[in-house]
Amino acid sequence: MVTPLNLNIDRSSPVPLYHQVVQGIEAAIRSGGLEPGSKLENEIDLAAALNLSRPTMRKAMDELVRAGLLVRKRGVGTQVVASQVRRPLELSSLYDDLIARGGKPSTDVLTFSHVEADAATREKLALHPGARVYHFTRLRKVDGKPLALMENWVRDDIVAFDETALGAAGLYGILRQGGVNFRLATQRVGAMIANDYQAPLLDTTPGAALVTMERTAVDDTGRMVETGHHVYRADNYSFEMTLVQR
Repeated sequence: MVTPLNLNIDRSSPVPLYHQVVQGIEAAIRSGGLEPGSKLENEIDLAAALNLSRPTMRKAMDELVRAGLLVRKRGVGTQVVASQVRRPLELSSLYDDLIARGGKPSTDVLTFSHVEADAATREKLALHPGARVYHFTRLRKVDGKPLALMENWVRDDIVAFDETALGAAGLYGILRQGGVNFRLATQRVGAMIANDYQAPLLDTTPGAALVTMERTAVDDTGRMVETGHHVYRADNYSFEMTLVQR
């Protein structure tokens, strides 16, 4: 079903007409008036409805597509993109961030083991040979929709936990309850395309864009507490940062 647009265009305003369309559609998306997946009329009909030229309407729609708010799909038309989880770049957990923005996170624990750390994990967590870690993968959902596939390794000399605990709470919450005071982390953000394993779990298609994040967190005693590699659906997830000139 096509969703009608009710926009007020002020021709006496110094704001360009195309930008008034951009602002109006963006406001409708942010307020929930245009829900994710809503289909819009084609540009010719929209231009006629708003008494605008087709080039003006196309310029507005192009800008909204570049901003990631709309998507053009062959055979379907122009649709509102699913709202993104926008996460600040700071030392926090995805679980806590989702709750803070009003979401309802849930977790499927896909694998869980308590094993001897391999060489790569020992190096990242500064562990001695023979040390053991918790190794697990989780599928994080928000409001029932898959968002992130997460693999983590956690040293086992801080707090004991199991897959039941991981399914009920966020990892950082569990560790904080065990006495961990996080101090800093090294983090690297990147991108990849979904493979045949990731795609069905994240309810997307092989080759779809994913955001990647690798992190190793350190507590206030200098211990490397956990390290992990996470992938997120790029159409539903992004990182935000504030840049300061020095």
